[in-house]
Amino acid sequence: MDIDGPKTDDTKTEDPKEVVRRGYDAVSRLYDDAYGAETKYAALLADLCRRLPVGSTVLDVGCGSGVPVARTLVEAGHQVTGVDISEVQIRRAQERVPQAQFIRGDATAVTFEPGSFDAVVCLYALIHIPLAEQPPLLRRIAGWLRPGGWFVATTGHGAWTGTEQNWLGGGAPMWWSHADAATNRAWITGAGLTVEREEFLPEGDAGHALFWARRPAQGD
Repeated sequence: MDIDGPKTDDTKTEDPKEVVRRGYDAVSRLYDDAYGAETKYAALLADLCRRLPVGSTVLDVGCGSGVPVARTLVEAGHQVTGVDISEVQIRRAQERVPQAQFIRGDATAVTFEPGSFDAVVCLYALIHIPLAEQPPLLRRIAGWLRPGGWFVATTGHGAWTGTEQNWLGGGAPMWWSHADAATNRAWITGAGLTVEREEFLPEGDAGHALFWARRPAQGD
């Protein structure tokens, strides 16, 4: 998400999750073109694949159209489940990565058995969830991980909440809600995960934080 350009902080007129859902329904293909879906995250995904045994189970929270995350992980021999609030994104993901399982739903409402996944990936998705709902979701994600499992996520780097009209020229607004990097780190560690690495990802005049965190292995 590029936080340059015309914005407003008026989020009171409508459920922000509905703004996000409709926004991604409108810009699914535009988003892939704007952010280079075929090539983005290459180094990150290669790093993750090196850390996971073949056949690992991976949850992609905010999976979008399935490319590149689900497709890359499936091609590496992993079992992938993707969740996204946008019906259009899920339909495209099912078409593009038929080997994966995709669920259309609110990430804060889906349920999985404890210890279901070897890794959970959440790229540019937490920033579309209301701030009050982010810490509970992180706690649930920690519970879905097996001991030693990885959580890889982008979060806000600076605190900001607001909307942009006609995002990417798709004819619909988009809504974001960022905590700052220190708050996100505290939320992740408070969920019971150990932060192994933190990076700043620049974008325009601002950027995001990238966290690599791990559920402690048994005996740690």
